[in-house]
Amino acid sequence: MLIDTHTHLDDARYNDDRDLMMARAKESGVEAFITIGCDLATSRAAVDLADHHPVVYASIGVHPHEVIRIGENWYDEFRCLARHPKVVAYGEIGLDYHYNHSPPEEQRTRFREQLQLARELKLPVIIHTREAQSDTITILREEKASEIGGVFHCFSGDAWLAKDALDLGFYLSFSGILTFPNAKMLREIAGQIPLDRVLIETDCPYLTPVPYRGKRNEPAYVSLVAKQLAAIHAGRQDLSIERIGELTTENAKRLFKIG
Repeated sequence: MLIDTHTHLDDARYNDDRDLMMARAKESGVEAFITIGCDLATSRAAVDLADHHPVVYASIGVHPHEVIRIGENWYDEFRCLARHPKVVAYGEIGLDYHYNHSPPEEQRTRFREQLQLARELKLPVIIHTREAQSDTITILREEKASEIGGVFHCFSGDAWLAKDALDLGFYLSFSGILTFPNAKMLREIAGQIPLDRVLIETDCPYLTPVPYRGKRNEPAYVSLVAKQLAAIHAGRQDLSIERIGELTTENAKRLFKIG
């Protein structure tokens, strides 16, 4: 069985077939989903989905693109949402210097605030980082994020970022990017990561894996990420796609305290 540890199930692209999409995922071996908040509205939507679907869990938080919109009552709202028993993480949060939809200085300030809130709530964090490796690691260290742990979602960084993340006690989550033809370096890194620190995800509806590039992504395709990981580790004993599924599911349950 598989757990898709990073989805956006509230996305409007699923409005016409959300239940069918979740059924397809179940048929592909997906036993649970974590759906992610990127601002206050999507965090509320994530919790609502978790409340109505036994196999859905939620994460709450504000994506670096959106931190410029944080209102004075947002953190209190997140404290309330975190009381729901199916809220298992805080995020996705972090730094993104590629687009800078929010000014970098404000991103750094809000990143620290949200790490402090996650520590208060005793929730592991889901980290988004793009072109901001040094600042991300520095802030995580200074804010003692290792005390709550977390995951670098949709990992596509270099070997140095992988080492820094692992040294902090974090997990690395691999997405459909792992299947892209130009992701040779990422596949090499994935082959070197201890398997007790690896998660899998789709980040759907984004980053659709091969061979479905160009189409809407969905959780059923997380099996293709597991298949690629199994291929990467093909020379190691007992690492079939089924074993990769078991290991990554165990890891997800351990990090997010899913029963």
